[in-house]
Amino acid sequence: MSVILGSTQRSDLAESGTWPIQRRRTLDWLVNETRNERFIDNILVAMSQRLILDGVPIARASMHFQTNHPQWRGARILWNAGMEEAAITTFAYGTETTPQFLNSPLNEVFSGADEVRQSFEGMAEGKAKYGLYEELRRDGITDYVAWPMKFTLDKLHIVSFATDRPGGFSDEHISLLKDLLPALTIVTEIRLKNIMARTLLETYVGPHASEQILAGATTRGSGATVSAAIMICDLRDFTALSDLWPRDDVIELLNGYFDALSEPIEKHGGEILKFMGDGLLAIFPLAKPDACANLLLAIQEGQAAMELLNAENREKSRPMLGYGVGVNVGDVMYGNIGSRKRLDFTVIGPAVNVASRLETLTKELKRPVLLSKAFVDMLGSDVSLDSLGSYPLRGLGAPVDVFALRSGTADRR
Repeated sequence: MSVILGSTQRSDLAESGTWPIQRRRTLDWLVNETRNERFIDNILVAMSQRLILDGVPIARASMHFQTNHPQWRGARILWNAGMEEAAITTFAYGTETTPQFLNSPLNEVFSGADEVRQSFEGMAEGKAKYGLYEELRRDGITDYVAWPMKFTLDKLHIVSFATDRPGGFSDEHISLLKDLLPALTIVTEIRLKNIMARTLLETYVGPHASEQILAGATTRGSGATVSAAIMICDLRDFTALSDLWPRDDVIELLNGYFDALSEPIEKHGGEILKFMGDGLLAIFPLAKPDACANLLLAIQEGQAAMELLNAENREKSRPMLGYGVGVNVGDVMYGNIGSRKRLDFTVIGPAVNVASRLETLTKELKRPVLLSKAFVDMLGSDVSLDSLGSYPLRGLGAPVDVFALRSGTADRR
């Protein structure tokens, strides 16, 4: 059957070959040749560049995802013609209620539209329906289209394309892009679910443990011996606090306390293995030569952050938060422990027990941070410490020589 095409369409086809070949070529690439590419942004860039070579005049492409991330509600991948890499932007929770989002073509798609399309040719300045449209018009874009990408169980994400071609996208351009949409959706869903799995694991077990689990360390007892500096921290009088204050206030206080101590740990290369109610367990692997110094620096920055937090609590007539930290160094068993069906990726061993007992000892000695002699000897730096003598620790053999930071503040108990 013959098809009558306009002069512009004939020109496009003459330059790029037949559309069936283009469809098959790009489709084959999406399905068969992207299997070794982990990142969605690279796929979007490569696909857009391929389509341009095939005569589809893409000037802009974007993908918009809803994410399962503790900080971000969503993310956008944006590519403009000429860019070697796409730009990735994250959006905080609450973005979906802002006027910028509500007055956008994305909201139309998330609200159920199967397609949103807008031509900008002949559009007067200031007459665009949305702020995004006005930006695109000013940038010389002539046509914009957005479609939903429907993942498993109707999880909804968005892809959009724009062109600066006079006359906008032709019907054949739109037809080709829509034909690629199912394959693009499948390829994208696989990568996004991999990202989500990694994100959820990092959120709940930490980056190093998540790498181990994703690499196959999922059987009970699997693990390794790791030399590490160990830090155990506990909040003082949390039981009384949770009894006396409303739930939401307690959660806010607890989150503020964890933020103050956790951010310096992660900043200086430590890994938080778990939050234990009002406590946390973190390690600094000795594979890094400055592990002990970094742990101490994290503690000092955490103390400063706790001072600021308590100043805020004082202004809000909330209770001051005290804490105890026990620090030791040694070999730990790092791996999977638990029942047949429910595992915990953690560390155990005598070195962990010493750190735990030192944290408990902070209550008796009224010093917020206690360090073992083993840690101090390995620290080997000029740090002002108080030697507090030797103390027997419950369940352990010989007494342990205990040190405290000279600049440490008194434990608020």
